[in-house]
Amino acid sequence: MNLRQLSIGSFNLYNLNEPGLPIYTDRDGWTQAEYDLKIDWAARQLRMLKADVFGFQELWHAASLARVLEAAGLAAEYDLLAPPEANGSRITCSAIVRKGLLQGAPEWIADFPPGFVLQSRGDDPQTPRIAVNIEGFSRPVLHFTIRPREAGPDVHVYVCHFKSKGPTKVFNETWYKANRPLYTKHATGLGAALSTIRRTAEAAAVRFLLSEQMKDNDTPVIVLGDINDGQHSNTANILTEQPRYLVGESKGGGDTALYTAQTLQEYRDTRDVYYTHVYQDIRESLDHILVSQEFYDNSKKRIWIFDGLSINNDHLNFDDHKADGTTDHGVIRATFKYKPARDTAA
Repeated sequence: MNLRQLSIGSFNLYNLNEPGLPIYTDRDGWTQAEYDLKIDWAARQLRMLKADVFGFQELWHAASLARVLEAAGLAAEYDLLAPPEANGSRITCSAIVRKGLLQGAPEWIADFPPGFVLQSRGDDPQTPRIAVNIEGFSRPVLHFTIRPREAGPDVHVYVCHFKSKGPTKVFNETWYKANRPLYTKHATGLGAALSTIRRTAEAAAVRFLLSEQMKDNDTPVIVLGDINDGQHSNTANILTEQPRYLVGESKGGGDTALYTAQTLQEYRDTRDVYYTHVYQDIRESLDHILVSQEFYDNSKKRIWIFDGLSINNDHLNFDDHKADGTTDHGVIRATFKYKPARDTAA
């Protein structure tokens, strides 16, 4: 396969499970009518955007995603990547890949990488010691490889779903029960802090994997998904390493840096209207497509050039996603054209 254009999408499926199966504490799950609406709406999104690669979050059952592909009339065009345990009992990241692109077998990374440590005695004598003991991801990270050009390098794709901003529920913890009068008034703040620490650790663990993958070898990488944080958040900064953007043509790029499709799009727009989630009337971009220097316009090692970002988010103006079959996140797609910088053509 020799693509002249490569499109990448990210889609939070909003707890896509088979009808009647439990979802969290909802023992009844989706009714058949609600499920049919979800399948139909998701299928329309896939038909409309038709990305070469789509990464998904909040899939519970692989059969449901297969049904979306069938409803969209696209089942024969894509390989579906879902783990064997996607049987409705747990949440997973998944993907569809246009046939002919996938190289090798996908993997789901549940544990943090060997050697990953978050401990410090502090930068100076007055800074207290810190140690964060988390062993794995809330949702396993999906990793797979595609080859858009026969003579070109493989592209490593990572699909992520980090811990949400919602406060961790601490009321069942032993320490909470031991002093309920004290902790009741602090449950929200402590729970939010725990969620932030977990999300930060997950971002750092992915960055650890990425640096191992990318350092000193010009490996093209795409990271996509729901990181539950904004474009300039610490979560995003850890993943991207905050590279410079405004440099001369074919003069920039960073060996292990990632560039956000949102920022690349902002350089082409006169107004920033990017958002993928609404909570209490606050519009945020929680869903991202991040790319290595091989997809960055101004990189001296550019292979692909950015060609635009689409965000389907009108459905976020309505709150009852259960009734209309929509998700609570926008659906995003970034497109890149094959246009290597000098001496990088394949």
